[in-house]
Amino acid sequence: MQIKVIAVKPLDDYQLEITFDTGEIKIFDCKYLLSQGVFQQLKKNNLFKFARVEYGTVTWPNDIDIAPDTLYLSSELINLPDKTVLIPNEQTKKY
Repeated sequence: MQIKVIAVKPLDDYQLEITFDTGEIKIFDCKYLLSQGVFQQLKKNNLFKFARVEYGTVTWPNDIDIAPDTLYLSSELINLPDKTVLIPNEQTKKY
């Protein structure tokens, strides 16, 4: 099964809140990428804030994208499909 991104929200400190087609919501930290190749452009002119969903993944202008598998496997889960919210250092709460 191929994981697809269905929504993205750029956050402060070069992080993305990503909703996947599984219903999971995760946080992906892009900081480690900002010194590599085309990703260096994301630091200029607030380009990072122009993240959008295309073709099932996160993309930016200038043909910059990240594979959906990388986004899924390298991100931190914050919300499960059953409405469980994961709060660091607290008990899991269901709504």
